[in-house]
Amino acid sequence: MTRIDVVDNHGQFTHLEHRALRDLGVDVELIDNTTPPAAVDADGLVLSGGPDIDDIGNCPDYLDLDVPVLGICLGMQIIADELGGRVDAGDYGGYADVTVEITGDTDPLIGSLAPETRVWASHADEVKEVPDGFTRTAKSDVCGVEAMSDAERDLYGVQWHPEVSHTEEGEAVFENFLEICE
Repeated sequence: MTRIDVVDNHGQFTHLEHRALRDLGVDVELIDNTTPPAAVDADGLVLSGGPDIDDIGNCPDYLDLDVPVLGICLGMQIIADELGGRVDAGDYGGYADVTVEITGDTDPLIGSLAPETRVWASHADEVKEVPDGFTRTAKSDVCGVEAMSDAERDLYGVQWHPEVSHTEEGEAVFENFLEICE
């Protein structure tokens, strides 16, 4: 059975990410972001959202564990920041129901979603430039990089929250991530 660790970055929806995966029948563990990388024994990691990019514990080290990683909100920003992208304050701040346009229709994480998908966003900062090797896979009117991926390294990020009921096809995002991990 696939084992996924959800890394707790102290966000408001972290427990919902854990539950969404558990409800899919996954062996899922919630771990603190200070867990030593050597203690992580999972087939994939979800870097949760959170309030502070300066309080990310060992998250940068988890990117070197050679397992697929899905960054959600702050988790995506961590991936971008650590791998040479640029994160900055958003022009609008996304605290609402947002329609995203899927631009990466062959992307293994979100390529199967409807071309225009309603999602729930909750962020002030956003990825302004994706790191080398990444592709922007979704955008919206309020955020230029709503999702990004480096399928070769199995690193993925979404700026929105697939774990909340306000997001259409949120379960599909987790199902696709599980397929990547298997």
